Amino acid sequence: MAKTVLIVEDDNNIADLLRLYLEKEGYAVSIASDGLKGVKLFHEVQPALVLLDVMLPGMDGWGVCRAIRAESKTPIIMLTAKSETEDKVQGLKQGADDYITKPFEMKEVLARIEAVLRRSGIEPEKAERKLVFDKLVIDMDAFELTVDGKKIPTPPKEMELLYHLASTPNRVYTRNQLLDEVWGFDYFGDTRTVDVHVKRLREKLEGVSDKWELKTVWSVGYKFEVADR
Repeated sequence: MAKTVLIVEDDNNIADLLRLYLEKEGYAVSIASDGLKGVKLFHEVQPALVLLDVMLPGMDGWGVCRAIRAESKTPIIMLTAKSETEDKVQGLKQGADDYITKPFEMKEVLARIEAVLRRSGIEPEKAERKLVFDKLVIDMDAFELTVDGKKIPTPPKEMELLYHLASTPNRVYTRNQLLDEVWGFDYFGDTRTVDVHVKRLREKLEGVSDKWELKTVWSVGYKFEVADR
């Protein structure tokens, strides 16, 4: 059974991004947009771990952390834009297990979740990250791209981009969404970076199958289009 992560975060974009990545890693996710709802949802879902923002409506993150710690040792990772040492110390004194400052990279968040769960004696949930389509295998555990039976050398960021698109077939992503979700919030390059990576992927993939296509949606972005089966 998938372990549940409770996200208490009032920024819907950040909450949705965290949910997307955590679900891809095999976790179940519950989201609360304010502190009072976060405490209520904590009781309802009994999560394996809590990702907790500090600046929240209703009850701030410190209050939520204290409320959880009064009755449970469930691991808590604080997420906040505050970077001062005093704030980090306060979070740890309130009982938080770790502290991540925004902006952050999703790889760091996932790594810290796994580390905190291990320290708490909970085995992190690891889903197989492998997608299979006609004549195409995207294996993120091995970081291998297999096209028409042949392993094709592919840089990590191209692999991550292709996996991200192919994980939700037929969904259109804007270039800015892909920069945020694949490169991370702290990446300040322009959207041409996405175009360059898609061009390189197309050189590896075009003409291989008529069942799927890495497609441009003009004036919007890109999608991994899968034909109806």
